[in-house]
Amino acid sequence: MAFSAGELANIANAALDFYIKGPAFAQTIQKRPLLDAMLKAKKTFPGGKGNISLPVKGDYTTALEGYTHNDSVSYANPANLKRAVFPWKELHAGISLTLTELKIDGISVTDTTTGKGTSNHSSRELTALTGLLEDKLDDMAEGWARSFDAMLHKDGSQDAKQVPGIKAFITDDPTTGTVAGLDRSTVTWWRNRSKVGGSKITASAANQTLTKTLRSELRQIQRFGGRPNLVICGSDFINALELEVAEKGIYTQQGFTKAGSTDIGLAQISMMGLGDFIYDPTLDDLSESKRCYMIDTRHTKLWVMDGEDMKQHNPARPEDKYVLYRAVTWTGGLACDQMNANAVYEVA
Repeated sequence: MAFSAGELANIANAALDFYIKGPAFAQTIQKRPLLDAMLKAKKTFPGGKGNISLPVKGDYTTALEGYTHNDSVSYANPANLKRAVFPWKELHAGISLTLTELKIDGISVTDTTTGKGTSNHSSRELTALTGLLEDKLDDMAEGWARSFDAMLHKDGSQDAKQVPGIKAFITDDPTTGTVAGLDRSTVTWWRNRSKVGGSKITASAANQTLTKTLRSELRQIQRFGGRPNLVICGSDFINALELEVAEKGIYTQQGFTKAGSTDIGLAQISMMGLGDFIYDPTLDDLSESKRCYMIDTRHTKLWVMDGEDMKQHNPARPEDKYVLYRAVTWTGGLACDQMNANAVYEVA
């Protein structure tokens, strides 16, 4: 089978007529604060038929009652435990490359069954300026990270075989719908905080509307023990927050401080009592630049099946094709055991 135009272009870019020696210069790699936080806090589970099941409770039966002398008293029999179920999914990313491409790159494969062993040709550096093999592996790693990060931001409706992300349970209208098997219209404690759409916040440098609203909201989140430690924002939300901070200043541990000496970086704003507001470029990519998600990673975690975290695969070469394959698989899901510890906000 002849090379496609894309394969020929790739070979040409990596061979002698590519004048800049070294790895290809990455032009579009972004920061991924959500992915980084979720990977850092991930937990493992042993397996199961098809769901990650967590016990949750928000209703209580036992109550005090007064008595004196020989008054009769009552006894409660609490039965308020519920199970929240989240699906686990299987994910794959893989690349293929031909032995012909590797030969052009100055590499011979010593084990043509799996392609595990390779040797460089003598004087390879005279013809190979950017390694095709390394570039393809780098492409798989970056492609995996981009796809995984985007998936964690979405609700799972884009692909039933992918993991539902934060939008599956941090919803715009938390009073409706069934999340993890629990009906939010009746289970009121199974709701996130939300001010979006008709309730979105209009920032005001003079009135400090956004910062005051966020402080008020945070008190409601903390009411039930929530402590959001990951606050990701789109660029427009960061801009709206900067508008108020630059006008009035913010409260710090040293008291009221004017903007200019506060911790305002290009990608985040730190505010005492509210934490770090981190710019998340993926929100911009998903047309959510006006949004902010507050997430408590103590209660929202990636669950990875034992032995299935970034498992590497080196499939045997088909007997009738001189093509090598490399793949990585991951099995797990995203789960939350306390919805009211999370929130979503939007600016006008």
